[in-house]
Amino acid sequence: MSSGTSSVTSGQDVHAPADPGIRTILRRETRSSRALAAGVAAVLVIAICVYGLLESALRAIGQQPWLIDPQTAAERIVKLPEGISPLLLGATGAVLVMFGLIFLLTAVLPGRRARHLLDDPRVAVVVDDEVIAAALARSARAAANVTQEQVMVVVSQRLVVVNVRPTSGVPVHEQRVQSAVEDELRAMAPSPMPAIRVNVAVSGVIGA
Repeated sequence: MSSGTSSVTSGQDVHAPADPGIRTILRRETRSSRALAAGVAAVLVIAICVYGLLESALRAIGQQPWLIDPQTAAERIVKLPEGISPLLLGATGAVLVMFGLIFLLTAVLPGRRARHLLDDPRVAVVVDDEVIAAALARSARAAANVTQEQVMVVVSQRLVVVNVRPTSGVPVHEQRVQSAVEDELRAMAPSPMPAIRVNVAVSGVIGA
């Protein structure tokens, strides 16, 4: 497992910090920025407006349109679906709906970084999920008695997935690995507390 970094911020209980400044910092550290999505949307809107202004200016001075005359485009839109194959119209509509849904979900759903808060009575601790995964992988390796390459741990906001490849001829007790990972995760007390799923591969690897 690759290791990551953790940041520590002075404060109170991470579940309900009393200091508004600490709450703001914790939100900033655990939630992803919407700047990229907002920038993409702004660039698209600006590009459409500039193109419309260009075509309108060309029409006003009597020049040929760059791509399509605004009046012709408006007439074609009014006459839809006339002149366009249903397949092309459906594909275009699906693409527009997909982009619209992406921007809508980005605006509505809370963006999350790959980080968790750790419960501590003295400080507010924000830890990368890679750091949590590395600690859980060590516990899983010890419980399964396997090497580092035989354990992979993936940590998300609500789920920890532990994948173990046993050594050929040496059985792995799944419940023992589950208990070891649960104990380690309970000692960390991350917020939100994810569920744990242990997967033991059917085929093993040849021991050194």
